[in-house]
Amino acid sequence: MIAAMASRGSSVLSFARQQPLGAISLLLILIMFFAGVFAERVAPYHPEVIDFTSILQGPSSAHWAGTDAFGRDILTRIIYGARTALLISLVSSLLGCTLGAILGASSAYFGGRIDYAIQRVVDILLSFPLIVLALVVVAIMGRTLVFGIDIGLIAAITIPIIPQVARVIRSSALSIRRMSYVEAARVAGYSNTRVIFRHMAPNLVAPYLVLLSVYMSQAILLEASLSFLGLGVSEPTPAWGLMLAGSATEFFAQAPWMVIFPGLAISLAVFAFNLLGDSLRDWLDPRFRT
Repeated sequence: MIAAMASRGSSVLSFARQQPLGAISLLLILIMFFAGVFAERVAPYHPEVIDFTSILQGPSSAHWAGTDAFGRDILTRIIYGARTALLISLVSSLLGCTLGAILGASSAYFGGRIDYAIQRVVDILLSFPLIVLALVVVAIMGRTLVFGIDIGLIAAITIPIIPQVARVIRSSALSIRRMSYVEAARVAGYSNTRVIFRHMAPNLVAPYLVLLSVYMSQAILLEASLSFLGLGVSEPTPAWGLMLAGSATEFFAQAPWMVIFPGLAISLAVFAFNLLGDSLRDWLDPRFRT
């Protein structure tokens, strides 16, 4: 166990030395996760408490990011909004990338009619832009709450990710399928499930991790966009896109901090995950190593 921990520690240090920008982005992501998980202890105020004596106050020592039209502390709502954004995007990207990877690997492994059928469905889904496909799913499913979680919103973010990941994983799995050890496993009579998950899947971990980090950023952006349009998270739940929806047009001239700080939070999160994905690709792919 100690040896495994030491090995993981050395891997992290190696990643930090070779990809310093990736290490910085990982640190930002960890800070966002920490703020979201421990929001009750980190945030200075309650996110839903209305204070009519502090309406539209600019940044100050009492409210570092100012207050909104209801006197709520914007920094507090950004911290709690990190929990909303990261929870929804993590669940959606994990589901989307995992289902897409399974479809892509299965399509490449079986080939023939199965590959043709899966790829035609993928082509149809890829013909829609991410936001358009998400809007279609939201319109079909509506708001479906299960244990307080909006399943319709998660599905609207998950489904557009699946075909994107399936296409990339399929291209990687096609080359792995021709490897001698995969052919040997098939000749030995191993089941298709064992060959896919035991012999092909480990070699697909690297592209999977890169895609997961990249589509985390896409999921955050999609969740913010849907909330901005009124189809995602609803009041009074703190959400970055929802914070922009109520202030982008009405209070931008009077209280620009209501737009600037949530916008910075979205931009920083998307930038961090995209940069981490690029760094992971360069670190995990031998072709990019010097």
